[in-house]
Amino acid sequence: MSTVYDCSQPETRQAGLAAAAGVVRSGQLVVLPTDTVYGLGCDAFDSAAVDSLLAAKGRGRDMPVPVLVGSWTTIDGLVMSVPAQARRLIEAFWPGGLSLVLQHAPSLAWDLGDTRGTVMLRMPLHPVALELLREVGPMAVSSANRSGQPPAATAAEALAQLGDSVPVYLDGGPSGEPVASTIVDLTGAQPRLLREGAISRADVADALEIDADQLI
Repeated sequence: MSTVYDCSQPETRQAGLAAAAGVVRSGQLVVLPTDTVYGLGCDAFDSAAVDSLLAAKGRGRDMPVPVLVGSWTTIDGLVMSVPAQARRLIEAFWPGGLSLVLQHAPSLAWDLGDTRGTVMLRMPLHPVALELLREVGPMAVSSANRSGQPPAATAAEALAQLGDSVPVYLDGGPSGEPVASTIVDLTGAQPRLLREGAISRADVADALEIDADQLI
């Protein structure tokens, strides 16, 4: 049986965050609000939980799960190195709607899908998400919907799609316009814009101090 916690009220917010932290630590799933759309998350280092996340979405391992972090500094322990371009983008847009693809640290014991040695990282601009991330650490988080269905902009929409496969839903109110994050791949010689979303190509180029047409 799933439980929905209203995070607009201090008492239920704290109860919800405590329940969500317990669920994540026990290898189960949680739905949480973010600044883009609602997310379906679990402990990034629990491969069985990641498998459960993919199963709940009806998605295969060929679409690896991104990782959300609760602070700028968390990234240092997750990737092989943080290039200067990544630092510029983090300083400009985190927390916010920018995801970075980097080479993950080879020592990490995680399995996010067929990542080919990379990880997509983001720090969301949402107080409930940040509080949970700072409590439990990095989380594997994908949009809270069944594969092929619209992303959930409310906890109720997520519940309608995912049901009892998720024991805890944190209701942070409507997410607003469901705009996906912009994705920049920094694993090659030149930055690559994989998806233009909440952050424009021009703004990414400005932060990198390059011309927009240099974003391949």
